[in-house]
Amino acid sequence: MKLQNGELSKELLNSQTHIWNHIFNFINSMSLKCAVELQIPDIIDRHGAPMSLSELVKALGIKPERTHSVYRLMRFLVHSGFFVKQSLSTAPEFNDEEQGEGYVLAPASRLLLQGPLSIRPFLGVRKSRGGVQKNGLDVGNSLKLCDPKLNRLFNEAMASDARLVMSVVLEHCEGVFEGLDSIVDVGGGTGTVAKAIAEGFHDIKCICFDLPHVVDGLVGSKNLSYVGGDMFEIIPNADAVLLKWILHDWSDDECIKILKHCREAIPSKENGGKVIIIDMVVKAHEGENDLLETQLFFDMLMMTVVTGKERSEEEWAKLFVNAGFSDYKITPMLGLRSLIEVYP
Repeated sequence: MKLQNGELSKELLNSQTHIWNHIFNFINSMSLKCAVELQIPDIIDRHGAPMSLSELVKALGIKPERTHSVYRLMRFLVHSGFFVKQSLSTAPEFNDEEQGEGYVLAPASRLLLQGPLSIRPFLGVRKSRGGVQKNGLDVGNSLKLCDPKLNRLFNEAMASDARLVMSVVLEHCEGVFEGLDSIVDVGGGTGTVAKAIAEGFHDIKCICFDLPHVVDGLVGSKNLSYVGGDMFEIIPNADAVLLKWILHDWSDDECIKILKHCREAIPSKENGGKVIIIDMVVKAHEGENDLLETQLFFDMLMMTVVTGKERSEEEWAKLFVNAGFSDYKITPMLGLRSLIEVYP
C-alpha cells in the first residue's frame, strides 16, 4: 500500500487507532474486573474523602514498589469514567504520580459498591469461562446444568438489575399499575420485581411465575404468590402480564407464542387488560452514541448466547400485530430500556 499524501497517511493512522481500540477493547472489562476484585470502589467510598495514591496502595496491602502499577490502573479507570481526581486539601508531600490529588467515586462506580443495587454480579457472569450457551434450553435451565456458581451469579445479577429498574419505575411510572387488581410477572425468578410491586401496591395481587425448579420452596406473602409453570404452555390469568427483560432472549416466533399466551391470560383492553414489557427499543439516539453502542453490544450477545435479539420499534410493532394485539405505547425512561404497554 503506497502512501500518496499527508491526508491519506493521517487517515490510515486514524484507521489503525480505530481498529486497535476494538482489538484491545477487552482491557476495559478486565481493568474493571481487577478494580472490583481488589475492592477499590469500596475502599475509596469508606475513606470518605479524596484518597491519595499512597493511601490507596496502603489500604490495598500492596508493596510500595508496585505503586506505579496501581497509578496506571487508576489512570485508566479515571479516563474510563469510573473515578474522578480531586485536590487534596491537606497532605505534606506527594510523589510524582499523586501531585496533590486524590481519587473519589464517579457516579458509575457507585453501582460497583457492595449493596442491593450493585451491578457487580454481572462481572462474575461475564468472566466465567466459556460463557453460557443456550442450545435450545431456557437460560435458567442452561445455567443450572452448566454451573451452580454461575447460576447463582446470574440470579444475583438479574435481581440487582430488577431492584434498580423497579426503583425507577415505581418512582416515575407508578401510573402504569393503577387500576390493576392483579399482575403476573413472567420469568420472575425469585420474585424481586413481584415483591417490589406487592410492597408498593398492597391492593394488587402479584404472582411470580417461573419454571418449577426456580420457584420451588419460595414463600409468598399476603398479596404475593409463586406459581411454577412454562410460559410456552400457559400463563396464569391476571389483569396484566409483566415481561421484564424476557423477550430479548427469544426469536420472533418464540416471542409471538409467548405473547399469544399473554393475550389469553388477560382481559380485554376495555376491562383494563395489558402486557407490560421492559426491554430495549433500538434506535439512533441523537447525541447518545454510547447508549446505542451498548444496545448493539447486547444485540450481539443475544445473537451468540440465545436465540433472541434487541429490537427496533418497527420490529416490536410487527410482533404485537402478529400476536393479535391492537395497540402499544412506548415510554423511553429506563436508560437502555423502555417501558412498553401493549393492549389486546
